Amino acid sequence: MILVKLGGSVITDKGRYRTFDPGTAGRLAEEIAITGQDVILVHGAGSFGHLLAKEHRLHLGITDGSQLLGAAHVMSDVRELDLEVCRHMSAKGLRVVPLPPASCAIMRDGTLQDLDMKLFKDYLKLGMVPVTFGDVVRDEVRGLSICSGDQLMAALAREFRPDKVIFVTDVDGVFTADPTQNTKAKLIETVDEKVLDSLPRTERNVDVTGSIFAKIRYMIDMASLTGECLVLNGKIPGRLEAAIRGEPVISSKVVS
Repeated sequence: MILVKLGGSVITDKGRYRTFDPGTAGRLAEEIAITGQDVILVHGAGSFGHLLAKEHRLHLGITDGSQLLGAAHVMSDVRELDLEVCRHMSAKGLRVVPLPPASCAIMRDGTLQDLDMKLFKDYLKLGMVPVTFGDVVRDEVRGLSICSGDQLMAALAREFRPDKVIFVTDVDGVFTADPTQNTKAKLIETVDEKVLDSLPRTERNVDVTGSIFAKIRYMIDMASLTGECLVLNGKIPGRLEAAIRGEPVISSKVVS
């Protein structure tokens, strides 16, 4: 089984509210479908989640009742994004089933405490592709929290021990600096603890689910649970398909 995350940066414009990229989403759906592999799919919220979530301070928990309407708006928006993703997946022949974390997960003080794995297992046995995503989720301490796609990936990797984990983003992999801002940034082909410690603590666009540093921390932890963990560019046609098939592609390989 392959565990794939479509980052919000590759299926939306993270700097513009509710901006979906149907062309890229449709092509990635086709690349997944054509391989015929068993897949669990996670996608980020991108501009459908981060902008409003930050405005209403949802990543800090519920401290004011006025935040609840903002939370409702974010939950509605990310479901609309998921519906678009699932429509493009099913149009390419993938038998997808959306599993919103608000309905099957519990947070505790900002950490994913429980995810109903039986749901995922039951749908996989039926031959369907579970699709889940970054969402606002009930938190036993904070009232509500943001459950990120990376937290979901980590939990699913621990449970299913996939053959491969693939993070699909809008750049070729992990770089020494932000390649969209620094032309001298170099691709890091192998990412480990030493590389993580040397990376600059910067982030691009609005992200309420943690810095790039935090995301790579999740990836390193997952690398010990799978045969291969890759970060690659989903904007380049064919790369996701090739990676799923086990062919060499330009990417960063994350190791524990």
